[in-house]
Amino acid sequence: MKKLLLFISLFVLAFSVCAQDLQKQANEAYTKANYAKSAQMYETILLQKGESADLYYNLGNAYYKCDRIPDAILNYEKALLLAPGDEDIRHNLDVVKLKIVDKITPVGTFLLTDWIHSFRNQMSSNGWAKSSIILFLIFIIILILYFFAGRVWLKKIAFFGGILVLVLSFFTNYFAFAQKKQLEEVSQAIVFSPSIVAKSTPDDTGTDLFLVHQGTKVTLKDVVNDWTRVELEDGNDGWMQNSNFKVIALLK
Repeated sequence: MKKLLLFISLFVLAFSVCAQDLQKQANEAYTKANYAKSAQMYETILLQKGESADLYYNLGNAYYKCDRIPDAILNYEKALLLAPGDEDIRHNLDVVKLKIVDKITPVGTFLLTDWIHSFRNQMSSNGWAKSSIILFLIFIIILILYFFAGRVWLKKIAFFGGILVLVLSFFTNYFAFAQKKQLEEVSQAIVFSPSIVAKSTPDDTGTDLFLVHQGTKVTLKDVVNDWTRVELEDGNDGWMQNSNFKVIALLK
């Protein structure tokens, strides 16, 4: 049994060293402007070590340098799922979007809704969950203070402070749930075909509605066989075959 455990430990150590060595080689290849090789190595690391925001970010950078715009956008979007508050990822995504053909103006939303989404994206689901736990522990401490405080003014402070902390805990729980839901639900995709015409019905005989080019992000709606109804940020929707896009989804 001890020999088996030793063998497993040595195997895990060797695997970890190999992955770290490959990471170093990928970084060196990127530094030497061998972007295609670095992208291939990052893909291998992704399969070996599992996903991370940094890995998707590096992969997006490598594909951008290779002028593979849809691949770059796809990986930046995946990086944002894991690290929604990372400004470097958002900046690079905004830069690469300048190279796509379709310049779509999003449908206007309420200012308050935009602010809430922006605030929610400051942290990942794990970050909000940890904040919620901390706030709940603070609430317990305040509750104890309320019951054992000997002065009225101290009880009042504990009472209103407890309400405030409880409300904040509710919102952090909600943000954690919303971020987790976004990670698990496959609801958006990136168009990979150079250009594709969206149809009015899920078949080739449908009426041509609008033209979409590679790199454009679409929201996935209904699915019929190998066709999906997609919606653009400006509200237009139509049907296209699934082979024309890749979903923004993390590894399972």
